[in-house]
Amino acid sequence: LVSTLILTALSIARERELGTFDQLIVSPLSSFEILLGKSIPPLIIAMSLTMVMIGIVIVFFHVPFNGSIILFFVSILISLMAIVGVGLYISAICNTQQQAILSVMTFMMPAVLLSGFISPIEDMPIGWQYLTYLNPVRFFMVLSRGIFLKGMGIEDVITNLIPLIIIATITLTLASR
Repeated sequence: LVSTLILTALSIARERELGTFDQLIVSPLSSFEILLGKSIPPLIIAMSLTMVMIGIVIVFFHVPFNGSIILFFVSILISLMAIVGVGLYISAICNTQQQAILSVMTFMMPAVLLSGFISPIEDMPIGWQYLTYLNPVRFFMVLSRGIFLKGMGIEDVITNLIPLIIIATITLTLASR
């Protein structure tokens, strides 16, 4: 979450600061191609880190992997696309790298607190529970715990992937605009 958000949030903001963003805009690339180029490196880094962490958890901590590895990686990829979308949207609205970093921290703290990582969502006030449906980290937590530890089935995985796909679509569309 942290590395993906920071890398994507700094990408366009850095281009603006250096004055090279105007060169990107006048290049023959479409906004989709520019966003694709800005999102693939953080995705590769995040997927690599995920594989390393899974290896460490299984080998050194002896935590059994109970689900489908393919389903797990598809879920992680879609979750990361939603996070990349948020990071690129933050980057698109910020003019400087400092603004981007502060915006990432402003997003990240409530996102982690409302994800169910620290306290269960069911124990939150009802208003906060509804607010968690806007948080991509919430669905990431459900998917990673469910697939890794419980062997979550495909029906439950799809139920949690649909909101992530919607969040990714909205944020990536807003970033491209």
